[in-house]
Amino acid sequence: MSVRFVGTYTPKLDDKGRLTLPAKFRDALAGGVMVTRGQDRSLSVYRAEEFDAIAERTMAASRNDPEARAFQRVLFANTDEQRPDGQGRVTLSADHRTYADLSKECVVIGAFDHLEIWDATAWRTYQDEHEENFSTAGSASLDSVL
Repeated sequence: MSVRFVGTYTPKLDDKGRLTLPAKFRDALAGGVMVTRGQDRSLSVYRAEEFDAIAERTMAASRNDPEARAFQRVLFANTDEQRPDGQGRVTLSADHRTYADLSKECVVIGAFDHLEIWDATAWRTYQDEHEENFSTAGSASLDSVL
């Protein structure tokens, strides 16, 4: 992976549903992005290549497995292919804006292999709810991941 998406950015959603992606990632995203529903009422933005890898892993699951079929359907039905314009903006669909309850004030966070788009108030609430968990996570918790 050549791009690490990290950091927090605060773009505004315009009246046409467009959001400017962080300037430092524009070159990496210029080839196109896939915007899909994320977890916790956020949107996920993947580089097209990264999304294709996720799609291949998803499609490797058995079509005889009802949970796998349901995941595939929800993922692909709720994904929108976008190419950022010259100013680095993508247009978020009305369904995506509704799903993530986006207002004018948004937050874009780096999630290492993708970006997440949050409503600013929802992101603050999420951080407040999870700050203690983050603060108390000791090296033992990280050792299980590493």
